[in-house]
Amino acid sequence: MLEDGDRGVIIQRDQETYAIAPHLPCGLVTPEILRKLADAAEKYEAKAIKITSAARIALIGLKEDDIDAIWQELQMDPGGVVGLCVRSVKACPGMTFCKRAVQDSLEVGLVLDKKYHGVEMPGKMKIGVSGCPNQCAETSFKDIGLVGTRKGWRVLVGGCGGARPRIADTLAMDLSTEDALALVDKVVDYFREHAKPKERIGKTIDRLGLAHMEQSLGL
Repeated sequence: MLEDGDRGVIIQRDQETYAIAPHLPCGLVTPEILRKLADAAEKYEAKAIKITSAARIALIGLKEDDIDAIWQELQMDPGGVVGLCVRSVKACPGMTFCKRAVQDSLEVGLVLDKKYHGVEMPGKMKIGVSGCPNQCAETSFKDIGLVGTRKGWRVLVGGCGGARPRIADTLAMDLSTEDALALVDKVVDYFREHAKPKERIGKTIDRLGLAHMEQSLGL
């Protein structure tokens, strides 16, 4: 039996079948990708196809013996669904498509996805990028969040869901895209240096104080 994460799988409730969730950067897909996923789901008799909260498309109820063949046919990377890493970078459509967006969240999200998706961290991390204060990327519940405003980016830290949900703290406001991305890098470095094993960044902040982070980052 495979363990969660082996060959990109998640064991299902029946303890016999598996789900896979290929990586879709910021939820973007093409007709070709959709056809591949649909063909694989049909060929290997997936019990369900589910759009996940991380904007991935999961194929559920797969047999262990089919996993390698499915990945070979899809020619896609697994999503960071388990482990101590950056699990996902969620971004709204942004100025590319949305009439309400005031910052280019999709472009920024893709930059962060390329740099951080799947990268090992002290604890799991989720990143969100919203193009306006409506926060359709649920930015205030992400470990690191960027929110677009007319004056620039607001950077949030420490949000999470779970049994003890936490609203993110505002770390900086009115930043340019370049400065916002640079600050994300600094926050990640801070997290790596100060977090305890398996600790999410919100717990690190609660333990050391937001002022400690601000001082360490020179804010």
